[in-house]
Amino acid sequence: MPIYNKLVRDLIPQVIEATGKEFRTRILNEEEYKKELIIKLKEESEEYFAAESSKESLEELADMLEVIRALAVVHGATWEELEALREKKAEARGGFQKRVYLIDVDDNA
Repeated sequence: MPIYNKLVRDLIPQVIEATGKEFRTRILNEEEYKKELIIKLKEESEEYFAAESSKESLEELADMLEVIRALAVVHGATWEELEALREKKAEARGGFQKRVYLIDVDDNA
């Protein structure tokens, strides 16, 4: 029997149940949940870096967004509040669409 010991999406137990397999789950406390979300974000980002096609990359980015949404709530914000913060930072510092690559800065100038 494989042991997973990891955070999974909410409907995974129903997906497993539909296959007729037996499984065990438990509900994490808040501290465990935050820790596991951070682990999940790292896992999803590693899967993104390992992706071999744009389709796979987009799937992993979608997974990362789902984890980021959950982390926003853990940190006391809604998705809308997080998006507003992103927009504020983009307005003040820009985004990444122009592909600017900083080479160096002369601190003596």
